[in-house]
Amino acid sequence: MLDHVSVAVSDLKASADAYERVLDAAGLRRLVERPATVGFGKNYPEFWLNARPAVRPLPSDTGIHICLRVADEDAVRALHAEAMKAGWWDAGAPGPRQAAMTVYYAAFVQDPDGNKLEAATFPRKA
Repeated sequence: MLDHVSVAVSDLKASADAYERVLDAAGLRRLVERPATVGFGKNYPEFWLNARPAVRPLPSDTGIHICLRVADEDAVRALHAEAMKAGWWDAGAPGPRQAAMTVYYAAFVQDPDGNKLEAATFPRKA
């Protein structure tokens, strides 16, 4: 359903460097770099950072987040750990969560501009 997502960041270089480490746990790598945007993805840019130097950080309670499906619980923990090393905020430590249809494992982090990411892995059906 979704092809890609873009988020605004106040400092493109610093954000791109941090996102490069954080998104690595989700299997995304830096693919495109332009003066005002950086794209990350597996085969094509799926996650974009757009330079918006005047942007003010979003409040933590907007209810908006982007969920990245990751391979396993180790990847959830790795993404969360890299975000903490980058100075992001813990918006929900790694652990089990109850979804509408199943229990899954996830963590939430928020970057300095207030963009919130979730890393999630779901149980595999036998």
